[in-house]
Parts: sequence; C-alpha cells; structure tokens
Amino acid sequence: MIEIRNAWNNEDVKHYTTERMRKEFLIDDLFVADEVKMVYSHVDRIIAGSAVPVAKTLELVASKELGVDYFMQRRELGIINIGGPGKVILDGEVYDMAPRDGLYVGMGVKEVKFEGCDKANPPKFYFNSAPAHCTYETVKINISTANPNPLGTLEESNKRTIYQYIHPNVCKSCQLLMGLTMLDPNNMWNTMPSHTHDRRMEVYLYFDMDPNSVVFHMMGEPHETRHIVMRNEQAVISPSWSIHSGVGTKNYTFIWGMVGENQTFTDMDAVAMTDLK
Repeated sequence: MIEIRNAWNNEDVKHYTTERMRKEFLIDDLFVADEVKMVYSHVDRIIAGSAVPVAKTLELVASKELGVDYFMQRRELGIINIGGPGKVILDGEVYDMAPRDGLYVGMGVKEVKFEGCDKANPPKFYFNSAPAHCTYETVKINISTANPNPLGTLEESNKRTIYQYIHPNVCKSCQLLMGLTMLDPNNMWNTMPSHTHDRRMEVYLYFDMDPNSVVFHMMGEPHETRHIVMRNEQAVISPSWSIHSGVGTKNYTFIWGMVGENQTFTDMDAVAMTDLK
C-alpha cells in the first residue's frame, strides 16, 4: 500500500496550522513489524518507505499508482539499514545487511525482498526510490566505504560527519542521492546556516533518538519559516523551495535522500542568518 502526498504551493503553506503541517509533511508510523510502508510524494515522485521483516519475508511490489508491472521497472532504489542484521534479496542474489549498511539498486531488478536474521533484533530497512532512465550497477555500501565529509564546529554546536552513500564519489545513479549524517555528542544543529536548492527536493529521516528527545525541524521559505517537532524514526518531506535545518534536545542521526535536476551536492542557495524570519 502506498500513501499519496500531493505537491504544495509555497504561498499556501505559510497559512498552514501545526496540525496541517504535520499532516502534509511528516511521515509517521514507519518501521512496523512485518510490514512495508511507503509514502509517494508528487514532489519529484520520490517514494520514502520502510520494511521490518521479523517473522516473514517482505517483498517490494508495484501498485496501480506506479503504472508498471514490477516496482523497479522504471525506478532506482536506495536502502540503508538502521536496525539489526538482515538480508536484501535481489532476483535471488542475497546481500547481507549489517547495521548502517547501504545498498544502491539499479533499475530493472524484478524481485526485491527483505529478510531478518534475529527476531529479537530485526533489521529496519529505510529506503528512497526515484524514477530512473537507465540501469546502473547495484552496489553495496557500508559506513566505512561511504564518502565521509566532516563539517561544523563545537562552538556552533553543529560538529557532524556527512557520510555520502549514493553519490557520484561512491557509485553511479540516475538522480537519487542518499546518505547519513551523524552529529557528534553535545552537538544539536544540522544544516545551519540554512540553504535551499530549487533544483532538488529532500527527505530527512531522524533516528538514534531516545523517547524523551525531539528535533525541531525547520522548514518553509527563508522569510516564512515554520517548524515540525520530530521524534525518533520519523521522516519529513522538504520541497525544493524550503529550508531544511534542525536542532535537537541532544545529538541525533539522520538519513537524507535527494532527487531532482542534478547530483551536485554543493549546488545550494545559501541563506544568510540575517535573512531568516
């Protein structure tokens, strides 16, 4: 089952209530045991989803919304495991997936299955999928082979490492970019100073948070900012016209996925701190 989210006009969003902001942009109730959950956004037609195989094998299947015979017929896929050990099976080929392991899956794979190894510690597969125009090689990526990019300072409370998993420096993809950002202890801010990139949209998944922690995810146009309070293992959709920054009650980790016109990670429109409202 796929939940559909329509696109949003930036002039309309500035009038949204807190409840409406959460309804439109927040992705909740991910990582349900023995279920595949998916949200299809009409912003660049990205799909964000999860699979938690505990007692059975789960399969990624197409639905009417995609208009294809099988899920990967016209799509590429990125997967990162944030849970216990598991397996991804692609047309019968098994990929062992330890915690923090990632996988790029090229267009044309007919069968995508997810399995767990330990019912007491199941994998939690988070994935992003985007339309694709050609097939690139399927590549396994773990955090040690991802491209690390340390940023920030202790003085600004934003010392962190961006691990680029699906990125031109690591593997080829059609348009999907995906990675994982880990904040150092005692650091709470990400992506501040903020930016937009009209050429790409983005989805964030926040995790590694205890039950009493939250992240205030900042979004909206730079002169019309809004926020959504995020809790552990919740995701948020960020349109291309929106900033996407966050500050937590303590450090956290998040997965980012981007699709759009280009794959130039540094193609950003910086927002001066004096321009934020």
